[in-house]
Amino acid sequence: MPHLSGEKTAMAEGVERAPARDSRRAIYLAGALIVGAGLAAYANSFSTPFIFDDKTTIVDNPTIQHLWPPWTALSPPGDGSSVTSRPVLNYSFAINHAISGNEAGSYHALNLLIHVLAGLALFGIVRRTLLGAALRERYGKEALMLALAVALLWTVHPLLTESVIVAAQRSESLMGLFYLLTLYAFIRGVDSPRPWRWHGWAIAACLLGMGTKEVMVTAPLIVLLYDRTFVAGSFREAWRRRERLYAGLAATWLLLFWLELGSGGGRGDPEGLNVHPRLWDHVPIQSRAVITYLKLAFWPHPLVLDYGGVLPTQSLGVTLLQIAAVAALVTGTLWALWRRPALGFLGAWFFVILAPSTTIILLMRQVVAEHRMYLPLAAVVTLAVLGIHALAGRRSRLVFMVLAAGLGGLTYVRNADYHDQIALWTKIVSEVPDNARAHLNLGAELFYAHRAPEAEAQFREAVRLEPDYYEAVLNLANMLFSLGRDAEAIEYYRAALKLSPLAVTPYLNLAKSLADTNQLAAAERECRIALALEPSFMDARINLGDVLTDEGRLPEALEVFEQASRLDPAYPMAQYDAANTLLRLGRYAEAKAYYTQAVRLEPDNALAHTGLANALALLGWPARAIPEYEEALRLQPNLEMARVNLAHAQQLAQEAAATGTNAGH
Repeated sequence: MPHLSGEKTAMAEGVERAPARDSRRAIYLAGALIVGAGLAAYANSFSTPFIFDDKTTIVDNPTIQHLWPPWTALSPPGDGSSVTSRPVLNYSFAINHAISGNEAGSYHALNLLIHVLAGLALFGIVRRTLLGAALRERYGKEALMLALAVALLWTVHPLLTESVIVAAQRSESLMGLFYLLTLYAFIRGVDSPRPWRWHGWAIAACLLGMGTKEVMVTAPLIVLLYDRTFVAGSFREAWRRRERLYAGLAATWLLLFWLELGSGGGRGDPEGLNVHPRLWDHVPIQSRAVITYLKLAFWPHPLVLDYGGVLPTQSLGVTLLQIAAVAALVTGTLWALWRRPALGFLGAWFFVILAPSTTIILLMRQVVAEHRMYLPLAAVVTLAVLGIHALAGRRSRLVFMVLAAGLGGLTYVRNADYHDQIALWTKIVSEVPDNARAHLNLGAELFYAHRAPEAEAQFREAVRLEPDYYEAVLNLANMLFSLGRDAEAIEYYRAALKLSPLAVTPYLNLAKSLADTNQLAAAERECRIALALEPSFMDARINLGDVLTDEGRLPEALEVFEQASRLDPAYPMAQYDAANTLLRLGRYAEAKAYYTQAVRLEPDNALAHTGLANALALLGWPARAIPEYEEALRLQPNLEMARVNLAHAQQLAQEAAATGTNAGH
């Protein structure tokens, strides 16, 4: 193990840092190597489609569609998605949307740029720390090489692929960049004759990080610990010399608290979040998570995008051993902070940054997540690099080159897993067969690929594993409904509503299934419940009108459709259904007006053109109906109703022309 003493007696502020002996050329070359290695490792990542949380975070996110006015993009939706209460993250997606819309390429390019910049910031932090007074004597001559090794291995490590490739996980990498820049700017301020310029940048980076992800809450504490460990020698001295800096860093917490209060403090599905887990559940789960993270740091296989909420069972003895190992690591970190502060700082970096997601909030649907190791991995890599250097001396350079090549190659191979969504989720299911969410996502991908029987098997397995998993039950119901298996769909829609009675969509889909099985009164009831929960739910209003129409209650149906058209004049289905009802009631002139509006709103709707033509023909204007029938057939050549009615209208127009009547008006 490397000797990282960093004795406090050697770190009074009066100890200047050694001047950087490395030439600018060497530093720039090292930076170029980091950038080049990052680009090489992720060269095959740009064609990766949106996956996992990307749909809710990006594709279905209306707030990122415009950069101006900026407050729209800085007001992310409060739906519990990855951008909730994270305005800086949301605005970064708005930048991508302005570049490429919902095409994923620019999102991956920016993710990689963020990651490479984070690698450069880590390089600067490690190099300047090793050149500082506390470690200069031992590591000063090799500072550049060791910092390059740390940054290089961290940048290409395959454990970080999720944070780089999954667009929604930019929350981790962007927060990580701001975290590293906060510490880097502090270090530069210590060396600068005008420290406040750099310390101002540190506060700005910290503030941006608070608007990116909540883990940033630990950054002011880490900066203070770094100051105590490598610069000032004690917390009291650090505060005395830089109290205004720490006041500024602490003030950034106010933004985070405000954002959390504004969002209700919640993210993700409510049944997947447990903010007060039982201690006897929490300790073994997170002890196992920490051991898993450390194992993957040194042996990154197998890597799993989604470990789910239930890890494979293991013996009590293994669980107790894992708890003891983590307890020993925490105890060792506390001891090292007292006796060997520099070594203790690495341990504190690891545990403090992991703390918000492992000790404060326990996400029961994702008890282990590789992206949480984005910053903690830096401490593990640093310790490993210094340990290898202590054992191998100058020969360690070759070791670092081999490791960088090997890890970069593994990352390149791992990236390919993300290209085929069915293959990706199949692999996850094979690695974690008890992961209900993995079965659900595999089922969804199979269904999109028109492999319904296989999809159904995955949905049913997800429900078997977690009968109370709302999304799994609802997706199974939706699939059965889409296949026309209404009786089975009704059963699962009712089960979904028991799990989430305030959810609106299941009521609508249940109503459609009930209507398809001629249970019209029950369908009407479900539509009215959906509207009571969400009066602006236009699909539920239209479906209610359809049910009333099927019941033969045309005046009531017309009232519903007309109300929908008034509530949302730009909603073409409301105009079209109102027109159809008016046509059936014999009110052709009014029907014509609604059809005209429907065609204006949706010019590619062949049925709307046909309806307008029918109204014109019934009003005695077959010549005017003919172009509408022809447009309908152009849009939908196999529309038999339009073809038959066109022939009839042409016949009427010819007869009118032969007799000299005015049937063209």
